[in-house]
Amino acid sequence: MARFDGRVAIVTGAASGIGKEIALRFAAEGAIPVIADLNVEAAERTAEEIRGKGGEAMAVAMNVTDEAEVDAAVAEVAKKYGKIDILVSNAGIQIVAPLIEFTYADWKKMLAIHLDGAFLTTRACLRHMYEAKYGRVIYMGSVHSKEASKLKAPYVAAKHGLLGLAKVLAKEGAEYNVSANVVCPGFVRTPLVEKQIPEQAREFGISEEEVVRNIMLKETVDGEFTTTDDVADAVLFLAAARNCVMTGQSVVVSHGWFMQ
Repeated sequence: MARFDGRVAIVTGAASGIGKEIALRFAAEGAIPVIADLNVEAAERTAEEIRGKGGEAMAVAMNVTDEAEVDAAVAEVAKKYGKIDILVSNAGIQIVAPLIEFTYADWKKMLAIHLDGAFLTTRACLRHMYEAKYGRVIYMGSVHSKEASKLKAPYVAAKHGLLGLAKVLAKEGAEYNVSANVVCPGFVRTPLVEKQIPEQAREFGISEEEVVRNIMLKETVDGEFTTTDDVADAVLFLAAARNCVMTGQSVVVSHGWFMQ
């Protein structure tokens, strides 16, 4: 048997990037990934890709900051499959600016997607996980859950907040065999990161090559980007745990950028 035969795994922000890789990897190991994304057409394409390889998948429209939409989408998944085993809270965006120039609207938007979204999806899934006495919740943190960088105040604040959320859920969920952990990648060269390179070059007055070499990869041991596959490895490792021996923890996947 594959590690995740029959497990239902909701992955937010799974129509592209890290989330899509996680969904594909779950499907390859027997799980039923639910592709939850704002872009429902892209989510359906990912689900079709999985079905084309002989797997089972479901696409749902989900704005993780909309309480009613999150609750409805999770209820739809539970109605179809009778359970929800795994939640990977991955949806995120990035906005970079100095603190003094950051608008309150952008601050609230960042925290809503990264932190409110994690709370809303967690709460909706726990209703089913507690009843089944099984659940694996994984939050997509960042090296910025541990460290700070200029221009990223709300992102750093939100990613630090996920550590606290995971620790609370680890304590509350233990009696229901529900674990909670955080995966903390370094820079992964997704469209989200690609967008940051010219933005940071403009803010710091340096070249894009210098942004990559002297900001993004400077603290790594080998000057390498983390890959989506690296991140998926960590997520699947935590999701496969038989019990709560690994809970309330953070796993850093960053080529040594941050060492605990």
